[in-house]
Amino acid sequence: MPIYEYVCEACGHTFDHLARTLSDRARTCPKCGAAKLRKALSSFAPHMANAASKACDRCTTSPSCPHAGGGCGCH
Repeated sequence: MPIYEYVCEACGHTFDHLARTLSDRARTCPKCGAAKLRKALSSFAPHMANAASKACDRCTTSPSCPHAGGGCGCH
């Protein structure tokens, strides 16, 4: 199922929407409730088969590290 990124034309809030079918789209902004939305252009994240076996030393330095939880994409 694809995840689409939307931008609210009313408040500028950017959010993701998981499309369960091809015709499924976000109807309203979750922040302000406005219905005027546009799809944002976003890049895709390629899946790397062996990425789970790699880890950088920054990912486990501390819970406050921005890389904690795989944020750096190394695993």
